[in-house]
This record gives sequence, C-alpha cells and structure tokens, in this order.
Amino acid sequence: MSDRPTPSPRPGLRAWLLSDAPSSRRQARAAAWYAGWLKLRANTLAMAGLVVLVLLIAMALFAPLVATQDPFVQDLGARLLPPGTDGHLFGTDSLGRDIWSRLVYGARISLYIVALVALVAPLLGLIIGTVAGYMGGIVDVVLMRFTDIFLAFPRLILALAFVAALGAGIENAVLAISLTAWPPYARIARAETLTIRNSDFIHAIKLQGAGPIRIITRHVWPLCISSLVIRVTLDMAGIILTAAGLGFLGLGAQPPSPEWGAMVSEGRKYILDHWWVATIPGLAIFTISLAFNLLGDGLRDVLDPKEAGK
Repeated sequence: MSDRPTPSPRPGLRAWLLSDAPSSRRQARAAAWYAGWLKLRANTLAMAGLVVLVLLIAMALFAPLVATQDPFVQDLGARLLPPGTDGHLFGTDSLGRDIWSRLVYGARISLYIVALVALVAPLLGLIIGTVAGYMGGIVDVVLMRFTDIFLAFPRLILALAFVAALGAGIENAVLAISLTAWPPYARIARAETLTIRNSDFIHAIKLQGAGPIRIITRHVWPLCISSLVIRVTLDMAGIILTAAGLGFLGLGAQPPSPEWGAMVSEGRKYILDHWWVATIPGLAIFTISLAFNLLGDGLRDVLDPKEAGK
C-alpha cells in the first residue's frame, strides 16, 4: 500500500458559509446573509408568513393558470351562488363573477400597489431624513417641520385628500399612499444619520476630500438600509389596508377591476344573506396583512443590531 496521505475533502458550501475566519469580503457578506437566514428559518411564525407571501406572489404571477374562470365575465343566471358550488370554489358575486378568480387577479393589484409604495416612500424618506440629519441647522429644522406636518394627519384621511384632488385610480392611489407613508422613514433615517455623522470614519472620509453627497450616498445610506427594511416590512400591512380602504370608498381601483377593497364594498349590501361575497375578500386582506406582520417581526429580529447583540 502507498504511504501517500489521503487528501482531505474540500469543505462544502455550508462549511464555507459558517467559517469563523472568512478569507474575503464576499465570503464574509455571504456568511452574514446565511446566518440571518438560519435565524429567520428558526422563527416558525416568520416562516409561515413568508410561505403565505410566496404562495401569493406565485398565485399572482400565474393567475391565468390558477384562476378557473375569467374574472370579468358576468353571468346573471349564476349570481350569488354559495361557496362549493360546482365550478365556483368561493361562490359568485352579485353579477355572477367567480370570486376565486377575482381574488387571484386581485392579488396582482395588491402586490402592484405594495411594490410601488415600497419603492417610492422609503426612498423619499431616506433622502429627506439623511439630508436633514447630515446637514443639520436650518436645513434640518425646515425638513423636519415639513415632516411633522404630514405626521399630524391620519394616513387614510390624508390619502383621501390627495386622491380626491388627483382623481380616482390605481396610480393616483399609489401616489397618495406614498405621499402619506414617507414621514416615518425620514425620522428613522435622520436618527440613524445623527448617530453616524460624527463617527471617526466619517471624519476620515472628509479628510480624504469626499463631499457631502458622496458621504451621504456611499457611507450613510448603506447603514440606514437595515432599519428601513424592517420598517417597510412592518408597514406593508398598513399599506394594504390603506389601499383596500381607498378601494372600499371607490377612490382606488375602479370597476370592474377585482380589487379586494372594492369587492368588500360591493359585498356589504349582501352581508346578511350572502356573507361570502364580502367575507372572503376580507379574509384575503386579513391573511396577507397578517403574513406581512409575521415576516416583519422575524426580519426585525434578524436585522436589528440591538437584537443581534443579545
């Protein structure tokens, strides 16, 4: 037999991610993401919320395959059929349209609104908050008093005012919700910036000749992202409820769009005799809101540095 030593097997991907001494920045970043995923996976409620949201996204993406009927086709001869009727899993509404199919296509509208608001509101709040916190002085005072004006009004009331001025429709509803949702992000970004701007590494960057814009965008923003991500995830439920409220009042998506709030509004006339018309879309709103809250709590435990240090 040969005396040559047997080569040790190459470490697997899991061992590479769990290494205590990463050899590169890429490995360290990947290890941090993997450790966060393991912590999130250990949270049963957060994973339940994630599963619900993944199923909802898949349902919205493959709506033509998931829906059993055209959500816009009316059949007055089959109106107000109860759940479980042949061909109608959740029954039909007052115009004979299949409620299940309208829920499936309505998920697209809800996710569309959430995605746009989640892109616009945090970005606007991040810009205003970091500029106010870094510049200080009169700039900080003016921007924060402007933020306080928006915070003084209830979100739904302010959104109603904007939509009434802009006109009903999904795009205007998204704009109205975004204009009412940014102030909390601005306050969070400002608080983070105030703790960062006098740090030693910021002074070192200034000595190297970096200007305020570069410091804010390249060094302050990345440190504010984790706090904003937590807030965005926890705000998703409120965004959905605000969008549903606008749809319920007839100021969001317009008929015949299968928006969940508008479906609840339509079904309220039949709530005593035909409960499923309003109850089922209401349960859909409740389910997606609960899923976002559960996932947000889990992400807060993962991304919050105060929690991570415990």
